[in-house]
Amino acid sequence: MKIRKLLPLFAIFLASLVVTVSCASSQQSTSLNASSGIPIRLGFSTWPGWLPLQVAQVESVFEKNKSNIDLRWFDGYLDSINALAFNKIDANSQTLNDTISAVASGSDQVVILVNDNSTGNDKIIVREGINSIADLKGKKVSAEPGTVDHFLLLLGLEKAGLTQADIQFQPLETGKAAAAFLAGQVDAVGVFAPFTTKALLRPGSKELFSSREFPGAISDHISVSRQLIEKRPQDVQALVNSWFDTLDYIRNHPEKSCEIMAERAGVSVAEYKDYDAGTKIFSLTENLKAFEPGNDMSSLPYAAEKLSKFLVKSGINQKEPDMSRLFDARFLKAYAASRNS
Repeated sequence: MKIRKLLPLFAIFLASLVVTVSCASSQQSTSLNASSGIPIRLGFSTWPGWLPLQVAQVESVFEKNKSNIDLRWFDGYLDSINALAFNKIDANSQTLNDTISAVASGSDQVVILVNDNSTGNDKIIVREGINSIADLKGKKVSAEPGTVDHFLLLLGLEKAGLTQADIQFQPLETGKAAAAFLAGQVDAVGVFAPFTTKALLRPGSKELFSSREFPGAISDHISVSRQLIEKRPQDVQALVNSWFDTLDYIRNHPEKSCEIMAERAGVSVAEYKDYDAGTKIFSLTENLKAFEPGNDMSSLPYAAEKLSKFLVKSGINQKEPDMSRLFDARFLKAYAASRNS
């Protein structure tokens, strides 16, 4: 599964300097049918919320929507983030946290839809004898610094009135963190699927809490370059249309779709179904609601502000970026209007 990192991209601004956007192009129509004929280079990697894109390609959903997609698979999730940041691709499947980090470093990106929320696939797993978050005080706890699982750990500590200073934080790459926990070298670990499965092989280990307890804290999206939106809005619209049509296809052909996604992920169908259960795929209605202002993590604008502060406090970002243009729901609204017409 993908390594969902929140790494700073300090050099991104160098790439963004060469991008110039015409004011006139922003006035183009978001036609539901027209296409420029130029492929959208769309990146994705192994995470249940993004694997429907593989179904869209295999079952020709993109073609049916006249969406010219050059779907690009990345074995390394970080590579896909860098590819979008340096304009090697036009769009990418990535976490909200990573999009904020990219924007803070100078990349002009826009979130156009929510793929999913993690609802259990990210976990804090503990050894026998640890039964509450308060029990973590003074214990050795490992997670990959700056990852969404590090963020989840801090949210849990905050809920219990603790901070990272109250534990012995052991910074390790996610796979190594899971291995260290399995070997008994640390008392607790923050990991995502499938590393959760590995960590739980330790006798007596158990889940202390997961992303299920923090709705909206770990969200995944399709982010695109602003240049793509302003120069080729009709192609962005076709991509959005294809995403929701793919979800319809999956609902109507669940077993076939699961086989396609499991194969792309490199796991068995049974394993994929377990991972999929910890991911909440967002419907059109849930997407529209998520883009609205709110006062909890279910609202993207609210979540972005909280995450941005976390990224600065953690030293991942040097400053909070301007996020006033980070979210663009016009393509969702246009698709919704087409469904209701």
